[in-house]
Amino acid sequence: MTPLPNKDPQKVNIKKLTLLAVYTTIALTIFTAESFLPPLAPLPGIKLGLSNIVTLWLLMHTKARDALLVLLMRILLASFFAGQMVSLLYSLAGGLLCFAVMALLFWLLGHKYIVFVSIFGALAHNLGQIAIAIFVTELPSMLAYLPVLAISGILTGTFTGLCAFYLKRHLPPKTAWPL
Repeated sequence: MTPLPNKDPQKVNIKKLTLLAVYTTIALTIFTAESFLPPLAPLPGIKLGLSNIVTLWLLMHTKARDALLVLLMRILLASFFAGQMVSLLYSLAGGLLCFAVMALLFWLLGHKYIVFVSIFGALAHNLGQIAIAIFVTELPSMLAYLPVLAISGILTGTFTGLCAFYLKRHLPPKTAWPL
């Protein structure tokens, strides 16, 4: 008697799990490498956000939940490895709001406007971090920093979006590793 094939929908797809781990590693490596770059400005909180390229890539080539899982794993591991668990709350707030905005815009607009999606994601990230800063410090005056973060969000979001655009344009489809 031969056993029936396992049709359990909850069975772990090893290929998908491996690819998500690879994407998480890529995002974490980019995040770590970026931490060694000199600051873009003498103000706190302004970074390029290069690991967001991976999130954009996954939103274009996979399901949103896969992109979200990689984002969450990158945030948790980066906070753990860097020993800065204090920044976890800020990273989660910014990352989740950024993700929500980008996923919504991709759903509404499709993949034609990657740079536009990236800019609004960066702006949402900054807004999420300011909201947490106000919550933690109980200082509404933190809103005064928002115009500076908005300008940096537009610039960094444009750069990150262009990186994702050219990555999509020049990377062969077989290397997309669809999940």
